Amino acid sequence: MTGSHRPALSRRALIGSGLAAGAAVLTASGSAFSAPGPTTAPAADRPSTARASAPRRAGAFLAAAMDAHPDHGAVRLAQSYTDQAGLFSTAFTYDNALTILAALAAGTADGRSRAMALGDALRYAQAHDPVYDDGRLRQAYNVGPYTFYDGSPQPDGFVRADGTANVGTQFGFTGTAVGDMAWAGIALAALARRTGERRFLDAAVRIGEWIERVGRTDEPLGGYKFGVDGADARLPFTSTEHNTDLVGLFGQLARLTGDRVWRERRERARAFVARMWEPSGGFFYTGTNDGVTVNKSPVPEDTQTWTHLALASRAHSRSLDWAAAELAVLDTADRRNSTVPAGQSYTGVTFSSAALLADEDAPIAPGQPKPDREGVWFEGTAHLALALRTRCARGDEARARRLLASIEKAQESLGVGQTLGGRAVAEGCGVVSASSPLDTGFGFGYYPYRHTGATAWYVLAATRVNPLAA
Repeated sequence: MTGSHRPALSRRALIGSGLAAGAAVLTASGSAFSAPGPTTAPAADRPSTARASAPRRAGAFLAAAMDAHPDHGAVRLAQSYTDQAGLFSTAFTYDNALTILAALAAGTADGRSRAMALGDALRYAQAHDPVYDDGRLRQAYNVGPYTFYDGSPQPDGFVRADGTANVGTQFGFTGTAVGDMAWAGIALAALARRTGERRFLDAAVRIGEWIERVGRTDEPLGGYKFGVDGADARLPFTSTEHNTDLVGLFGQLARLTGDRVWRERRERARAFVARMWEPSGGFFYTGTNDGVTVNKSPVPEDTQTWTHLALASRAHSRSLDWAAAELAVLDTADRRNSTVPAGQSYTGVTFSSAALLADEDAPIAPGQPKPDREGVWFEGTAHLALALRTRCARGDEARARRLLASIEKAQESLGVGQTLGGRAVAEGCGVVSASSPLDTGFGFGYYPYRHTGATAWYVLAATRVNPLAA
C-alpha cells in the first residue's frame, strides 16, 4: 500500500462534495423483459416452483424498479435498491447501465423497448445537467419524491420542474467516476449496435471524449484517473477496475466508429491494467493512489473477473482461480452476524480480501449492523460465474452453475417483503446485494436488499452475455 494505508477508491464509493409507466407490482409471469428459459440450478438444488424461470423473475424485478414511480414522468431511470435500503428513489448510473445490458440480453421486444427508454433517459441526463454541458453523467439521480432524513422534501421525479435532471444531491451522489461513465458508454454502445440508432452512439462518444479530457494521465503508471468529485475537483486515484471498463468501452467505440484513436486509448487503459498484474500470485492489484506506487491491499474481486471479460487473456486467466479460491465464502445461519434465515446457507465470493478480515465486533458504519466475514456478494458471484463461462476451461461450467444456483436460491428466499416505491416486490423476484451485511474494506458495505445491479449481473451470467467484449 501507499504510505497513507488507504485503498484507492472503488467506483462504488461516494464521490460527492463537503415509455409509459406500467404497474409496479408484478407477478413473476407478468411484465418482464427476461426471456423464459430453464433455470441453471441443478435439479437437486432447484427451488420447487411452478412460476416463471429464475432469469424471467429477475427481469420482472428490473422492470418493477424501472416502473417504481409511475406518476412522475415517462422519462425515467430504474430505482437501484428496494426501499428498505434507505436510499429512497436513488438511481445509480452504473446500475441503470447494467439494467440496459440485461434488458438487451433478454432478446425480447419489451426488453429492447425498455433498454431504449433507459438509454434515452441517460441521454436526457447528459443533455440536461443542472450545471455542466460537457457530456458527463452524475453518480446517481432521484427518480421519485421523498422526504429526506432531515425533513426536507424532494418533490420531483427524474426530470425536475425546471427541466433539469434530478441529481442525487441529498446523499452527495454528485460526482462523476470514470467507471460509471464507462459503463453508461458501454450500455449506449450496445444500444447503438442493436438498434442502429445514431443518437446512442453519439452519446457514448461524448462519454468517451469526457473521459479522455478529464481522466487521461501521464503519471508513471499511466492509464486514466478516477474522475471528479461534486465540486469538479479531479480525484488522484487510478483504478484497475476503471481502466478495465475502458478497455471494453474504447474497444467498442473503435469498432462502431472506425476511428483508430479509440484503439490507441484502449491500449493506454490496457497497459495500465497489465501493470497491475502480480505474476507470483496470479491476480490483479486494485490500482494506485498517486500514479507512482501500486496499491497492494485490499485486492478486490472485480479486478480479477472483469479483466478476463475485457482482455480475454490466457496469460492472465489465473485471476479467476485466485478469486474463486481466495475470496470464497460460505454464509450459514449459525454465524453470529449472519442474517441468513435458519436452515439456509449460501456460497459465492466476497468483495475483496479486506472483507474477509472485517471487524465483526464493530458496525460497518455508524447506525449500520456488524458485518459477517462470510457474507456472499451476489453481484461479484455473478461476475465470476460469467467469467468462468467465458473462459470455458475444464470444470468451469460446472463451477459457474454452482455459483448461479446459489444466486437463484438467494433470489427465491432472501429479501422477502421488500418494496419499490412503496409497492410490494413479487415473491422470488430480484437478487439481494449480499446474503448478510458485508464490509467491503473500501469504506462502505453491502446489505441484504434486492438490487438492480446484482440482479442484472445475474441475468448477464445466466444468458452468457459478456458486456465488456469488444
